[in-house]
Amino acid sequence: MPTRDDIAWFKKEFGADIRRALVGSPFSIDMLTAIACQETGYIWSTLRKKGLSTAQVLRLCVGDSIDGNPNGTGRRAFPRTKSELLAKPNGDQAFDIGRQALVEMSEHIRGYAGAVRNPNKFCRGYGIFQYDLQHYLTDPAYFLGRGYEHFDRALEKCLAELRAALIRVGLRNRTQLNEQEMAAVAIAYNRGSYNPRKGLKQGHFDGRRYYGELFMDFLRLAKTVAEPGEQPQLNPPAAGESILSPPTPVVETGDRYIVDTRTSDLRVRSEPRVDRSRPRRNVIADLPDGHPVRAVGAAPVNGFLEIETNLRGALVRGFASTEFLKLVRAALPSLPPPATSLVGEARLLRRPGSVTRRVDPAGAHSLNEQGQPGRRGTTSDALRVELARIIDWLAVNDPRHKRYLGGSGKTYCNIYAHDYCDLAGVYLPRVWWNGRALERLGAGENVPPRYGATVDEMRANDLFRWLRDFGSRFGWRQTGTLTKLQTEVNHGALGLVVARRRIEGKSGHIVMVVPETATQSARRDGEGEVVAPLQSQAGATNFQYGFGRPEWWRGEQFVEFAFWLHA
Repeated sequence: MPTRDDIAWFKKEFGADIRRALVGSPFSIDMLTAIACQETGYIWSTLRKKGLSTAQVLRLCVGDSIDGNPNGTGRRAFPRTKSELLAKPNGDQAFDIGRQALVEMSEHIRGYAGAVRNPNKFCRGYGIFQYDLQHYLTDPAYFLGRGYEHFDRALEKCLAELRAALIRVGLRNRTQLNEQEMAAVAIAYNRGSYNPRKGLKQGHFDGRRYYGELFMDFLRLAKTVAEPGEQPQLNPPAAGESILSPPTPVVETGDRYIVDTRTSDLRVRSEPRVDRSRPRRNVIADLPDGHPVRAVGAAPVNGFLEIETNLRGALVRGFASTEFLKLVRAALPSLPPPATSLVGEARLLRRPGSVTRRVDPAGAHSLNEQGQPGRRGTTSDALRVELARIIDWLAVNDPRHKRYLGGSGKTYCNIYAHDYCDLAGVYLPRVWWNGRALERLGAGENVPPRYGATVDEMRANDLFRWLRDFGSRFGWRQTGTLTKLQTEVNHGALGLVVARRRIEGKSGHIVMVVPETATQSARRDGEGEVVAPLQSQAGATNFQYGFGRPEWWRGEQFVEFAFWLHA
């Protein structure tokens, strides 16, 4: 698998050529880099380390020796077999080229040694972006003249196919693509079509992951590698952290308003209306009094104005009642940077030698069993594997694990969320400082965390407020959509959904959003937007992977909800 060093080599060798070719297109150098990584990265990342010249590397970027079978399995496109190719004009010459290319490449890439032993095997994919031999029927000169050995010609073919894929996925007139749209085009480039409901689980399947999933990993990794003399789009993360994309900025420049409710938050809705039977059904965010917003357009609809704003890192765009928006002529106040203070983590003191275990009833201490898994990986794939191990190890639905076993009206979603985050190296408090302790800490005092004296247990409602008030100090940031939430989690980030109960004495709810697996997927609508992220929870029902009730966070028993991310 190509690494950051391999991607740096690719950008150094080909970045300038790609940039010139991309003028006027919606594609990016990182997108082209990700396609090259996915198509032939396993070849050129090996060859360059062996000291081969760039010209030699390009010549040996060939592959796909799979034949078609009489039962319909295997390759379906032309040429399915050697005989099909030989039947075409100059087919014998094309076969000799494909056969020789396979032999020479296999001297360096051991995985093709078995194919070489079969004298009828030959390559169907040519060039660093893998132009398929099925195009021999319309462009035989490209293959017979070995055009794929020249980067500019290979790039030309790739861009032509990408432009065709862009049309097939309905993005013909776009001048810029986001990551999800790039992935859709890449999947169509690979398999010919794209189904939004399937997300990234499309394209070639290598026995473990799909083309779309691998492309997205490479795309995010490519963004952490700068071209010579430039700065990378994203900073490389520390070990045990994911490559987290930056918050989506506010781009609207319409009239300035501030929220003016005086007594409550302002609900932002996905459409300019209220369902009187379920007033929270279309709520997408709750803005605090005094929060700045920008108008989208000028004319209200049904007493609602479309607005855009940033809420603790989340881009919020929707409709708000004009009754609670105050027009301001002066510049809107800048959003403050994440706060820092003398207040650090609160962790309950424990007796020497004591062990907190999953099989024990729920308590206020964090787990400290032998052999606990963690999150220390340096790639998206490694982080996903480690998070899956944490889920398996916590085994929230194992009846022996009394720590999460609810009953008599009690549930332990807060404890499970804490344990998951704690094992993953992210702070979500099990206990937190009380008001007096916070005052003392703010004054610079050394305050010991003592149960009932300086710290109290955190329930779901408390965690909602803690994330709002202190989350940014510990690396948490809010995000505005379930699609963004699931996307970042799929890269190995931590994500959660938390809802605060309307009646204060009643339990709120918090769930972890977890990476999709080979067998478990989020639910998407016809546009490809996530409508139900893949979740893991303790609650009325404990499950390692699942969904609970559809859009449970919009239930009328909750007064507000939020989606949160941590690298």
